[in-house]
This record gives sequence, structure tokens and C-alpha cells, in this order.
Amino acid sequence: MAEFQWWLLIVGLVTGGVIVAIVTMDTSRRDVDVPDAERAAEASFIAAQLAADGRPLDREAVASVLEAHRAYLGLLPPDAIVPVEDGWAPQPARAELAGPDLAGADQPSAGDRHPDDEPDDVGYGRS
Repeated sequence: MAEFQWWLLIVGLVTGGVIVAIVTMDTSRRDVDVPDAERAAEASFIAAQLAADGRPLDREAVASVLEAHRAYLGLLPPDAIVPVEDGWAPQPARAELAGPDLAGADQPSAGDRHPDDEPDDVGYGRS
């Protein structure tokens, strides 16, 4: 009888894991999931929607914006979002300091996330 209880425990754990995996699964499509042929159809759809809302924009302009968006998503996440004249702009991610020789020590450390482009005196691993 004890073996049967162990099997119930194992089956319950596996079933629970499967249920959690299904519930937390993200099935939304990402930008890389859209093929180039569908991208043209998406640009036409968006241009038609904008024209229906009274904001006409041609399909080529929408396609170029979608391509720029795909390129942006391929970049590393920005270190910070900084204010600019007409809104906000991402500050490009900096390469991490490489090894003990501290190549690129004039760059801020990984802990310095301030958008002022001035490295704070954090020691760069030196005491």
C-alpha cells in the first residue's frame, strides 16, 4: 500500500508542474516571430487603421517604422532612459569592464547607472 501512495505523490507533483507550466505559458507572438511577408501585410493593416482614424500614413513609412522597431528590439537593453528636447531617449548600454586590467576604465562601472555620462568614483575594483 505504501508504494501506491508514493506513485500518487509523484503523479500529483508532475500534474501540478504541468498545470503551472500551462497557466504561466506566454503564447503571444514576438517581433522575431513575424516573417518578412507578413510584415508587409502588417504595414498595410496599420496604414489602413491610421487612415481610418484620420491620421493617414503610407504603407512604406509604416514598414520602415516596423523595421526600425525590429532593429531596436535587437539591441541590448538601455542603461537608462534620459530626457531629450522632444521626449525621452534610451541611453545605450555600455560594455562591462573586461578583466583585471580594467580595459575601458574611463567608462562607468556596472553599478554606475547615472545618465550624466560621468563615471562616479566607485573604485573600479581597486581599494
